[in-house]
Amino acid sequence: MAKKGNNQLLVGLDIGTSKVAVIVADTRDDGTLEIIGHGEAPSKGLSRGVVVDIEATTSAIRRAVEEAELMAGCRVQSVYAGISGNHVRAVNSQGIVAVRNREVTETDKERVIDAARAVVIPADQRVLHVVPQEWSVDGQEGIREPAGMAGVRLEAKVHIVSVGTSAAQNIYKCVEGCGLEIDRLILEPLASSYAVLQPDERDLGVCLVDIGHGTADIAIFKDGSIRHIAVVPVAGEYVTRDIAAMFRTPSQSAESIKRQYGCAWPPMCEPGEAIEVPSTGDHPARQISRQEMAEVIKARYEELFREFIARELHRSGFYDLIASGIVLTGGSARLPGVIELAEEIFQVPVRLGLPQEQVKGITDVTKNPSYATAVGLLLFGRDQRPQERVDFDQAGLKQLWGRLRNWFQGNF
Repeated sequence: MAKKGNNQLLVGLDIGTSKVAVIVADTRDDGTLEIIGHGEAPSKGLSRGVVVDIEATTSAIRRAVEEAELMAGCRVQSVYAGISGNHVRAVNSQGIVAVRNREVTETDKERVIDAARAVVIPADQRVLHVVPQEWSVDGQEGIREPAGMAGVRLEAKVHIVSVGTSAAQNIYKCVEGCGLEIDRLILEPLASSYAVLQPDERDLGVCLVDIGHGTADIAIFKDGSIRHIAVVPVAGEYVTRDIAAMFRTPSQSAESIKRQYGCAWPPMCEPGEAIEVPSTGDHPARQISRQEMAEVIKARYEELFREFIARELHRSGFYDLIASGIVLTGGSARLPGVIELAEEIFQVPVRLGLPQEQVKGITDVTKNPSYATAVGLLLFGRDQRPQERVDFDQAGLKQLWGRLRNWFQGNF
């Protein structure tokens, strides 16, 4: 949260591999968000979405927050922060409880969720989200809101997302090192889905792919609920490395060239179009064909789509069920030709995911897929009920106390 006068503002913090982004938004009376400030700083303390340098990450967060505060004219006190990386795990589970008083209440829903989350989690993991997928009352399936319904048995299918304990704790350390608190730690692909997916896409079936600098996050939705989550370790950073190695240019120059002239679909390049590429050391700059560079970029994106995303879709069993196709978002999805290449490989509709119409304000944010995760963090925070901040060291104790409390309520 942030304060500006008497207004309570929402603040989203996206700690990425290449940049840290902070967005400040005000909630209008009609529920839409108005972006009133944003800040950004280069990130050099993360690798593949995981903090590897506390000091560098803390410094980047501080600079981005200060820039956002200056633009919004407010003081940031707490944030909704995102988390991703190879440590993310997700499983489907199911719980069953007896309904008290023959009418489903919110307490019954909490009890069945607690029953569903009673799965074995590795000692180095902690549950981050328990997302209901489907409810069933007395065997009647497909219920989306059971509260108030008559019945004696309530069942729930849920999607349980866990993250590495140390990875989460390091994010807390970096944020708290800036004098801030975390309102809620949120899985980044789940946050991005709030920003770029439409309700009908979630119902029909859709695969969201958030292509960042260090990782590509995959989230599959069907019948309005999330069904599968995965994180793959190939993204925009590898494209930059390929350009640097193939054309013998420094990584910083390769990244700049990629952003300015990069293309993943060679037919889109003009024949004979040349690009000046700086060389390493004292060697003079050279001219290369833009089409030649596009072939290098295409090869890496083709590997990402075929070897990682398509394979994950087949493994999940949802490849033939994503009737709405695929939505690509994230900074590395902006490259010209990426959508065309993805459509050729997947043979399904593919579109670029931008923040939805319910987000207004600064167009540099609202029309840019690079900020999809940060905007999604705000929308998640707006839509979810306020929850008590839980330190990851105390998460297991809180779960145990919740189960004991429900047992006492049901027996006394």
